[in-house]
Amino acid sequence: MKAVVTGGAGFIGSHMVDLLVSKNYEVVVLDNLANGRLENIEHHKGKVAFWHVDIGDYGVDLDPYFEDADYVFHYAALADIVPSINNPLKYHKANVDGTIQVLEAAKKSKNLKKFVYAASSSCYGIPEMYPTPESSPIKPEYPYAHTKTIGEQYAMHWGQVYDMPVVSMRFFNVYGVRHRTSGTYGAVFGVFLAQLLNNKPLTIVGDGEQTRDFTYVTDIVDACYRASQSEITQEIFNVGSDNTYSINYLVDLLGGERVYIPKRPGEPDSTYADISKIKRMLGWTPKVSFEDGVKIMLENIEQWREAPIWDEASIKEATKDWFACLGEK
Repeated sequence: MKAVVTGGAGFIGSHMVDLLVSKNYEVVVLDNLANGRLENIEHHKGKVAFWHVDIGDYGVDLDPYFEDADYVFHYAALADIVPSINNPLKYHKANVDGTIQVLEAAKKSKNLKKFVYAASSSCYGIPEMYPTPESSPIKPEYPYAHTKTIGEQYAMHWGQVYDMPVVSMRFFNVYGVRHRTSGTYGAVFGVFLAQLLNNKPLTIVGDGEQTRDFTYVTDIVDACYRASQSEITQEIFNVGSDNTYSINYLVDLLGGERVYIPKRPGEPDSTYADISKIKRMLGWTPKVSFEDGVKIMLENIEQWREAPIWDEASIKEATKDWFACLGEK
C-alpha cells in the first residue's frame, strides 16, 4: 500500500510516518520545511521517499507524487494564531490553495481508498457547549482557524462532488515530542518547556483556570489511521483526550515558578471534545493519559533547549496584533 503524507516532516505528520512505516507502507512525504524538519524523519532514511515540495504553489505539478496512492494524510499547513493575523494571505495560500491542490492530485489516483484531512477544533471558536460535539456552530475567531475550516469544507465538498472517500479529523490541542520549537509565540508546551529549561517563570495566561483538551500526538495519528482503514466516508470526527485540564494543573505537573499575564481575546475558557461519535463509529479511544504525556515531555525536555525563551514583555509585543484585532471594539 502506498500512503502520501503531506507535511510528513512536521510534528504530527512525522508521527503518522512512524506509524505507516511500522505497518510496512510505501510512504511518500511532501513537505516544504516551513515548519517541518528533516530530523523528524531521519530515522526512516531509505524507507520513505521525501520530496521538498510547496503544495500551495500552483506552478508545481503534484500529480506524480500521488500516482497510485492508496491513502492520503493531509497534514501540511501553517499553524499558530498570531502569524495568521499578521499574514492572512500566506495562510490562505498554504491552508486553502494547498488543500485544493492536494485534493486535485489525490482524486486522480485510481487506488484511492481514503483521504484524511487534518482539521482543527479552532473552527468552533468560543463554543456554546462542553463537551463540544461536531454539530456545534462553526465560528472561527482568526485567520488560521478560518483557513483550516475552509480547507475542511473543500475536502468534504470534493468528496461529495467527485465521489472521493474523504474524512475530516478535528484535532484538539495536540502535544507531544517533536512539537515545533521555533516560530512566533504559540503552543503552550513549547513556551513552558523552554522557560523551565532556562529557570524562568512559566507565563500563565489569565488566571490559569482555563482548560484545554490536551491530546497526545500518538493518539491523534492512531485515530487518523483507524479512520483510513474504515469503510466510513464523508464524515467529520472530533479527536480529543476525553477530558479537559486546567493550565494550572499542567504547571503543577511541570513544576517551576509561575507568573500570570493578561487573558487574551478570542480564546475559549475551555476546549473539550465530545468524542462519542468517533468512539461509536470507529471504535477509537485515546490511550495516553495526560499525566503520562506530560511525563514523556519532561523526559524529552532537551528538545526545547534551542527554543525561544518568552517572558511577559516579549509575549506582550508578540501578541499586540492579537489584542488589536480581537479585543473589544
